[in-house]
Amino acid sequence: MTRDEFELEMRAAGFTAFTEVSREADGHLDTHSHPFEARALILAGEIRIESDGLSRRYGPGDIFHLAAGAPHSEDYGPAGVHYLAARR
Repeated sequence: MTRDEFELEMRAAGFTAFTEVSREADGHLDTHSHPFEARALILAGEIRIESDGLSRRYGPGDIFHLAAGAPHSEDYGPAGVHYLAARR
């Protein structure tokens, strides 16, 4: 999915806030949550998200989804990660 396709699909689904996020190589965020629902398109690098006891890796072109309030942790690949997040 391209960036433009992602934005169009997210807007159609009611997402109105978009932000680009970059995280450092081999970084980590401990378990936390957000007060908003998020879907994100990975533009470069990779991220591993652990939530509900499951761990999943996302790379370029993949989309991840986090419900509002969902506890999760994040680990970033050797090149870090850069993604476009849609929030509502």
